[in-house]
Amino acid sequence: MFYYAAKIVSFLILPANAALMLGLVGLAASFTRRFQRFGRFLMGFSILAFAVMGLSPLGSIIIEPLEDRFPPPAFAASDDLSPTNPALPKIAGVIVLGGAVDTHISTARHDTALTDSAERMTAVAGLSRQFPEAKIVFTGGVGSLAGQFWGDAAEADASRQLFRSFGIPDDRMVFENRSRDTYENAEFTYQMLKPQPGQRYLLVTSGYHMPRSMALFRKAGFDVIAYPVNYRTAGPGDAMRPFYSMSDGLRQCTLAAREWIGLLAYWLSGRIDDILPQP
Repeated sequence: MFYYAAKIVSFLILPANAALMLGLVGLAASFTRRFQRFGRFLMGFSILAFAVMGLSPLGSIIIEPLEDRFPPPAFAASDDLSPTNPALPKIAGVIVLGGAVDTHISTARHDTALTDSAERMTAVAGLSRQFPEAKIVFTGGVGSLAGQFWGDAAEADASRQLFRSFGIPDDRMVFENRSRDTYENAEFTYQMLKPQPGQRYLLVTSGYHMPRSMALFRKAGFDVIAYPVNYRTAGPGDAMRPFYSMSDGLRQCTLAAREWIGLLAYWLSGRIDDILPQP
């Protein structure tokens, strides 16, 4: 029930969706005598909100603190990428979170169609060579309500072909294909792997998604090392850089708002211990 409620509520309160709904209400009200002025106000507010979200650096301002909350591990910046590098920690597995596979297109085209979070997947090619003994774990089912309605294949099922093309043998790969959100990613992966004390795993996901992911995996009992990828900002300096395409700015605002809303919702429901976990 939480999953369905979260999907519906988040759709309604995401900034761009909320601004559109206000604009439509204003349009309807503008045709009435009693609420004509109020309707025009709502339409004007809606247009202004779209302009601010689409062209100003607002999206970068609110997503950058999420991206920089968990810095990459020190070995990620090393010039020595060989598995013999003494700076490399002992890793039992590399956990890759779903969200980078378009399940609808992958199902229709019988191929692995990646989204704009593709770095979650491509990072596996290098990490599988750096940690040749580590299991490569992918967790992700069908996350969208539309995908479940249309019977799309799970992300995990579509990912197997891509990982094989990286040269990863089947006996190193583990796939969890039931999870629909990050909470289920953590819970189902923990149940499947049953990590032992002292075992450490890399957690690979987008930088802006890392705080929520780390909080949920910690809550599930996983000892994971954050390995953020797929950054959407170059750093704090982007707070002064406007967008030149409204679609880019709206996308940035939507990504950031979804993460902050998710952190708040999971914290209020007791699924994570901190609204913004510590590194």
